[in-house]
Amino acid sequence: MKARQIWKFTGSLVGLLALLAILIAVNILLSRVRARVDLTEEKLYTLSEGTRTVLKSLDEPVTLKFFFSGGASEVPMPLKNFARQVEDLLKEYELASGGKILVETYNPKPDSDAEEWAQRYGLVGEQMGITDSVLYLGLVAVKGDANTVLPFLDPRNEEMLEYNITRMITRVANPKKPVVGILSSLPVMGVRTFPYAMPGQPRPKNQPPWVAFQDLNKDYDVRQLPVEADAIDPAIDVLIVVHPKAISEKTQYAIDQFVLRGGRLLAFIDPLCLADAMNQEAAMGMGMARPISDLGRLTAAWGITYEPDKVVADLSASTRVQRGDNTIEDNPVFLSLRKFNIDGKDMITSSLESLGLPIAGAFAGTGKEGLSVGSLLVSSDQSALISAMAVQMGTEAIRSEFKSGGKRLNLAIRLQGKFKTAFPQGKPKAAPDTEKKNPAASEKEPVKLEDTTPALQESAKPGTVILVADVDMLYDAFAVQELPIFGQRVFQPLNDNVNFFANAVEQLSGSADLGQIRARGRFERPFDRVQELQSEAQQRWMMQERTLQEQLAATQERLESLQSKKDKSQRFILSAEQEQEIAKFKQEQIKTQHELKQVRKNLREGIEELGVKVKAINILAVPILVCLAGLAFGWYRRQSVMH
Repeated sequence: MKARQIWKFTGSLVGLLALLAILIAVNILLSRVRARVDLTEEKLYTLSEGTRTVLKSLDEPVTLKFFFSGGASEVPMPLKNFARQVEDLLKEYELASGGKILVETYNPKPDSDAEEWAQRYGLVGEQMGITDSVLYLGLVAVKGDANTVLPFLDPRNEEMLEYNITRMITRVANPKKPVVGILSSLPVMGVRTFPYAMPGQPRPKNQPPWVAFQDLNKDYDVRQLPVEADAIDPAIDVLIVVHPKAISEKTQYAIDQFVLRGGRLLAFIDPLCLADAMNQEAAMGMGMARPISDLGRLTAAWGITYEPDKVVADLSASTRVQRGDNTIEDNPVFLSLRKFNIDGKDMITSSLESLGLPIAGAFAGTGKEGLSVGSLLVSSDQSALISAMAVQMGTEAIRSEFKSGGKRLNLAIRLQGKFKTAFPQGKPKAAPDTEKKNPAASEKEPVKLEDTTPALQESAKPGTVILVADVDMLYDAFAVQELPIFGQRVFQPLNDNVNFFANAVEQLSGSADLGQIRARGRFERPFDRVQELQSEAQQRWMMQERTLQEQLAATQERLESLQSKKDKSQRFILSAEQEQEIAKFKQEQIKTQHELKQVRKNLREGIEELGVKVKAINILAVPILVCLAGLAFGWYRRQSVMH
């Protein structure tokens, strides 16, 4: 009997050891298999088709050098988790590249070679706490002698992680600067005036470029075009059109053909351009033209409707502005956009928090066949289109004409797909004596090109056009605040307007594959139910608090009314009615405060109850499953023995 027990024990031990050996062997074998399964809800570790196309197009290997101070004890755990997720994503690049992407990981410890290289590449080291430890969390793409750098990977921008990595690979693989053309009726690139003045007259001042355009030359080969351009240089990759006032048909045709041959267009048009009106006032004696702009027949050819005499009024996005009489008012045509109005999935807008659009228009339409239309910026459903004339008459006229349509209006859109020409009959005939000088022209007069290429009827490959129904968002007065520091002009952003412009130019100037990459989901998984409970409680709390404030205001009003009816000699003595009103309000205040406490108590109890349930499931689920599996296996064995 004893020998039998020893044999059973030995057999069980051997079985356990055999099972352990099998598990180890399976892990070793699977670790060498290059197949991976992404089980995350938003496919966080699955590369987009745009990225895969970029990787396939690489002709030479690109090395990705990931620097992270992971060994430092001061590094917070969330940052370590984020760094691990970055490493996992880089492994996906390496696997998908077929050997064209090499990933190297470095721990830049103090005074190490890795830290020296991190500093050479220009990575940003962040001081950690009160110690001298420096945190590095950056990425460098290297190909031959060329390199591009992400100085610091901010976990708050994790949705853009894949886009940023793919963009840096594209840039290092193609180091040539993209060519950007600018066609504008406004002096967005500044104006250099004649250095001399007439006797007795002040010397004219040079106008600097608008802040949004100041740094374009650093990253792009920028070329200015005349307002009445006959053709767009084929070397231009991205065309930026700003306030094309009274645009001629020949210029429309030039833009049309540019888009059809694969050029990317970023156009800002406006139903009432304040920057233009201010510019005309500054240039006295030049004649006042209507400060409106559109793209002529182009938008209709693309299946988009734009009314150049209509302005968006939005009660939910109104901005407090100062009137001419120094009073402050909420103006519904000066739009202050928040996350609610911004597409969080498009790379241009996903990282933006707020935008300011003074007097914007709107786009409607779903696009012609073969084109897709995506909304980048939208109004709320408490908005309507009103006439530009009402805007010029003032806020009372705006509110009088306002009738909410109950739907959101498109303020900026992206069109993608195959475009068809707006000029099926070919190039329009030039009108005689219609030449206009470009007030935005600088000291270097742009060269006009004569288009001799055959007229295109349809684009051969998918293209991209971004339309924005506001020009003033780029104007310094509505985008930045100037802070004179030590005699220098320093600009502080008022909103994300400049970032919107920079993001749009950057994405359009990249490869077409970059445009296919959307913002990823977040690695962080919040407790949605807890947040929902907190949101519901906060809403109830705010409603009850608002009720209390209204009661307080009503009581104060009644007290003042009673006070005004008293004689001057009795002003400082409370009447019986006043004492009754105060006592009544105090009772209501105590009752409301008790209700607020109950709301907070219910919130805590709800969260604690949910936490207990989650813990119970996490603790008991696996043991219960194991027990059920054991019972099922035992039942199966018993049935096998019986048969």
